[in-house]
Amino acid sequence: MLEYIESKETVFRLLTFFSIFGMMALAEWLFPKRLLTVEKAKRWFNNISLMMLNTLALRLVFPVAAAGFAAWCSTKGIGIFNLVGIPLWLSVVLTIVALDGIIWFQHRLFHTVPTLWRLHAVHHADKDLDVTSGARFHTIEILLSMVIKFGAIALLGAPAVAVILFEVILSGMALFNHSNVAIPVSVDRWLRMVFVTPDMHRVHHSVHRHESDANFGFNLAIWDRLFHTYKESPDDGHYAMTIGIASHREDKQVVWLPGLLSLPFKIFRRTTNETKRSH
Repeated sequence: MLEYIESKETVFRLLTFFSIFGMMALAEWLFPKRLLTVEKAKRWFNNISLMMLNTLALRLVFPVAAAGFAAWCSTKGIGIFNLVGIPLWLSVVLTIVALDGIIWFQHRLFHTVPTLWRLHAVHHADKDLDVTSGARFHTIEILLSMVIKFGAIALLGAPAVAVILFEVILSGMALFNHSNVAIPVSVDRWLRMVFVTPDMHRVHHSVHRHESDANFGFNLAIWDRLFHTYKESPDDGHYAMTIGIASHREDKQVVWLPGLLSLPFKIFRRTTNETKRSH
């Protein structure tokens, strides 16, 4: 099975991405959580356009994908798992968990370092949250994330199939936990014991900094609990809370593609761009 996934990487990626995207888009339509504040077609057009631009940029800057780099590291004996003899299945599991933890730390870093926050603000400036928000990131952030991922792969000696599975899981979970879908509270309570749910991640997109500096996880929920950044729900409630960045609300800047690409050069300090409120 693992060999099949590795040999059919492109088909596997596309099939899972569009299947999850379609399912979450349908779920949002049938069971919406919140009323949208921006015309959906306009947001989707620009968010998807940014995603396509990022895909092109990755192809141009990194001719070899992450899985290809992992395969190269394997042939050169680079990384922990290429130096110690453990079963493939175990190295796959450990790689997925380790990369998820690294992504959590990366996410927190992008909230802490001012220059990195300017890039990440493009993701947070979305005034609504739905399935397309999961792929809305500034192009430079996407490229930097790939550099970090390459470094993590080299350190771990991650198997190529583990990298493929991790990237598919990460993108699928991002689509899921950014979706505007209403999940019963009883189901959400059990799900978030292991995974990041839409209600859990929505807190992270609040205009209030003490909430946007919580719930950094994209996949496993353990990291926020482990490092004491977990917040169960927004202070204003899921229906009344405001999503986005308080000081950047104009559609020209936070909806349309040219504004999204230029936004990092117009945001400077978080303390002047977000609503601050005590715990």
